[in-house]
Amino acid sequence: QLQLVESGGGSVQAGGSLRLSCAVFGYTYMTYSMGWFRQAPGKDREGVAAIDSDGITTYADSVKGRFTISQDNAKNTLYLQMNSLKPEDTALYYCAADYSDYVPLGGVYMYWGQGTQVTVSS
Repeated sequence: QLQLVESGGGSVQAGGSLRLSCAVFGYTYMTYSMGWFRQAPGKDREGVAAIDSDGITTYADSVKGRFTISQDNAKNTLYLQMNSLKPEDTALYYCAADYSDYVPLGGVYMYWGQGTQVTVSS
């Protein structure tokens, strides 16, 4: 079982940057895949970025070239570096994990964090 705790959200002006973190607690001795999702008010949740157990990453077209997903296995922490932020990036951001070697972008994950709010003003 895994517990996920996000941090790093906040308010920023358009063009700014934020780095989200997701600390992973629990049984981390098995390989697992992770992803970042976001949900804006009145919209469906969408997959933003994913990383599999081999470190291969995928991104939604809307964030490609601006966001970078990475992980520090020694610290059991997942990151999402967000640059060139736009007002349309405003959402509640969640990290997710699953004991699978690969989960497709926006796919089904077993474990979820509580979310961290990102607000981008124009």
